Amino acid sequence: MNASRNLGTRPGLRGLARWAALLGLALSGTASASEAELKLPDLSRVTFLSGTDGRSLLMWGLLVCLFGFGFGVYQFAQLRKLPVHKAMLDISELIYETCKTYLITQGKFILALEVLIGAVMVLYFGFLQHMAVVKVVTILIFSLIGIAGSYGVAWFGIRVNTFANSRTAFASLRGKPFAIYAIPLRAGMSIGMALISTELLIMLCILLFVPADFAGPCFIGFAIGESLGASALRIAGGIFTKIADIGSDLMKIVFKIKEDDARNPGVIADCTGDNAGDSVGPSADGFETYGVTGVALITFILVAAHDPIVQVQLLVWLFVMRVVMIIASFLSYVINEAIQSARYKDATEMNFEAPLTSLVWLTSLVSVALTFIISYLIIGNLGDGTFWWKLSAIITCGTLAGAIIPEVVKVFTSTESAHVHEVVTSSREGGASLNVISGLIAGNFSAYWMGIVIVSLMGIAYGVSTQGLGALFPVIGSTIDPSPVFAFGLVAFGFLGMGPVTIAVDSYGPVTDNAQSVYELSLIENVPDVSNQIQKEFGFKPDFTKGKEFLEENDGAGNTFKATAKPVLIGTAVVGATTMIFSIIVLLTNGLTQGVGNLSLLYAPFLLGLVTGGAVIYWFSGASMQAVSTGAYRAVEFIKRNIKLEGVEKASVTDSKKVVEICTQYAQRGMVNIFLAVFFSTLAFACVEPFFFIGYLISIAIFGLYQAIFRAEGQGHRAASGDGGGGHGGRSIQGHLQRGDESDHQVHHPLRPAGGGAGNHPPADDQRRPGGGLLPRLAGLRLAVVLPDADRDRSGGAEGSGAGQGGLALPSR
Repeated sequence: MNASRNLGTRPGLRGLARWAALLGLALSGTASASEAELKLPDLSRVTFLSGTDGRSLLMWGLLVCLFGFGFGVYQFAQLRKLPVHKAMLDISELIYETCKTYLITQGKFILALEVLIGAVMVLYFGFLQHMAVVKVVTILIFSLIGIAGSYGVAWFGIRVNTFANSRTAFASLRGKPFAIYAIPLRAGMSIGMALISTELLIMLCILLFVPADFAGPCFIGFAIGESLGASALRIAGGIFTKIADIGSDLMKIVFKIKEDDARNPGVIADCTGDNAGDSVGPSADGFETYGVTGVALITFILVAAHDPIVQVQLLVWLFVMRVVMIIASFLSYVINEAIQSARYKDATEMNFEAPLTSLVWLTSLVSVALTFIISYLIIGNLGDGTFWWKLSAIITCGTLAGAIIPEVVKVFTSTESAHVHEVVTSSREGGASLNVISGLIAGNFSAYWMGIVIVSLMGIAYGVSTQGLGALFPVIGSTIDPSPVFAFGLVAFGFLGMGPVTIAVDSYGPVTDNAQSVYELSLIENVPDVSNQIQKEFGFKPDFTKGKEFLEENDGAGNTFKATAKPVLIGTAVVGATTMIFSIIVLLTNGLTQGVGNLSLLYAPFLLGLVTGGAVIYWFSGASMQAVSTGAYRAVEFIKRNIKLEGVEKASVTDSKKVVEICTQYAQRGMVNIFLAVFFSTLAFACVEPFFFIGYLISIAIFGLYQAIFRAEGQGHRAASGDGGGGHGGRSIQGHLQRGDESDHQVHHPLRPAGGGAGNHPPADDQRRPGGGLLPRLAGLRLAVVLPDADRDRSGGAEGSGAGQGGLALPSR
């Protein structure tokens, strides 16, 4: 690698802190323009790979992004061409129509929130910071692009999944399991590749093509927009799915009807909820997480690394690694599919979890290998010549987490695990009370073990970072070494290294869940002469018994891997938040030289901030659960009045859409309540005292991590054990055990009709889960409205922390 020093830099982005830092660093002090912005160096001033400059090297990344997006679209087109019976197609299209109605309503809602956030941005950047009108407009435009990105990938995910669910259901009639596994995974890879490629393409375009003076506003606006879109879709989607779930499930109990009874108008809303909560939300959330974590690392590099050559080397390395990870996921998927096809294509039985586990581990190992190879080629001469493998080892901690965490989670969620079988037995013998207690046990233990895994991996990264990496981030006038925080950011980066595959296995569950519903709602077994019709039109004789059996088993695998992906995404958000928050701290302390002692339990405002953040997480949980209980009551009330069990085969489309409307209405009410409360409370906290606000951000990240994992895994175990969890896991384990050693005993929840089914899980499941990642982001969004230029002199000495450093102008009081 050769470094040629050309003068000329590009004023660039300002940072963030997992939202707090994103907007915090975006907000400048009163200094001149050159001082008020973090400087993005000229990427072409450093050469790599025998003479290719950084900018030219990243241009090749655009082609890889286009390839990844094209692969996602190609998979989408292939799914659409798969054979499907009209009865099943009609149901999946009805689900899509209700999903479309939900998304359109949510789109209007997000735009309304954007008006509020936009007004705040105009007030701050235009009137308080006196930024040029064209730059303010640029921020607003790119915030809309960010919203469009989150919203667009969510819509794409819904469309892909609603194609895949009916095709999976129909494929089950062939009596062979491989296609039932391959179709949902193909759908997931379509979403994952398109999502990650789109996010990276936008960021590269800003980095490479936007004029230097506008790169900062573009990144700021884009991050604000994607954050806002993801927050609304994730939280409202979680509330929606539980309202629909409870409304549908209670009808099974009240009227003693089977799972997915077509006469129940709440079933379609339940299917819509599965997509809203487990497809729309995670897709938008993944899009935002991938982008904001990257911006956090970029910000840290620009704040902490003072040598422009080092900045360029690290920035180019980060983006090249992101590009390579798209290639790693693609290659791993292709190789794994070839192996699994050879093994299972003509099989009559298969363990649906096995090929998914194989894919996760293969992707992790391929990513690790490419990390070391590419790092050696790109930054082999960085520092003393050993930094390339040290940085690679740190990223590897995050990459391996993407494989290790699912293995730990499966102890609590897999249909094959001894823990789940024990839960089934205790539920059968002890009823609802023991089942709920089992969920609490699983949630607590899983939160503990997830915490231990994450801390262990971060600890390894910390150890490696102390081996000389501090030379990259010298702090003049201070003995503090910021390299461990950079290491934590790289761990989060590694979490996302196998992003397309993580998104794919997360999206696998909603498809397998909906596939069972499509099968039941289509009433395909009641279609006159359907066997001969399928034989004539599609060339095979349907095996309905085998089909239902395979769908049940695959749904168990889907629930398990849906649960395994959640901690990875949650962990990414929280570990990434460490880097973002530290970026704020660097600015507040004037480069870690003043007021560092205020980051101590002995400094009362900081301690009070820690306590406050924990309290807010529990308010968030209560508010979202309250929204669910209120909406579920309204949905149940409507269904009880309108359900018709005599003389009809299925509920009317009008009634089904009305239930969806009710769920959407109350999900949005809950979201408005949460949004406004967090918005204004965080504004107030930011104005109290700078280090109080830092403590608050740290606290909501940590409390949110454990609360989110606790609820996600508590739900996951119940999904696998037969008490729902957002789907039909009950049928999965029930079918599994009935075909195994416990064939004489039906797994039957005492409060559930004999049809089994989607769990009557409490509203806590999905609603608390978003708090782990999204609440810190919501808090960060609020920071945009704070920060008028105020006196920053505190007793701890945060004086001057804004202007000279590009600044965070937190008011004193």
